[in-house]
Amino acid sequence: QVQLEESGPGLVKPSQTLSLTCTVSGGSITTSYYAWSWIRQPPGKGPEWMGVIAYDGTTHYSASRKSRTDIFADTSKNQFSLQLNSVTPENTAVYYCNAVSGTYYRGTYSQTGDYWGQGTQVAVSS
Repeated sequence: QVQLEESGPGLVKPSQTLSLTCTVSGGSITTSYYAWSWIRQPPGKGPEWMGVIAYDGTTHYSASRKSRTDIFADTSKNQFSLQLNSVTPENTAVYYCNAVSGTYYRGTYSQTGDYWGQGTQVAVSS
């Protein structure tokens, strides 16, 4: 059973860089067909997908966040991280890391698991 745990600062000042890390246990971030995402939920709003890094290191980002977002992995620590530059108070949210596992059979992908961290609250304020 894959388990995820977010860590990072609870408070960041405007214009600074937010860095969060997700530590993975119970599985390797390089295991085939896993996708590792960051999702956030601002207060009073729905969840927003920010981006993903796949088991092979491929990344994709939300079009609205692409220029300020970086997701990278540290395979030696079995962690993946989010870096959001030039934050504003609108970036205040609960940030979650997520893992989706899947398999391919005869060219068809099937999802086999969906795992979430407990979330970490981040406030952007001076």
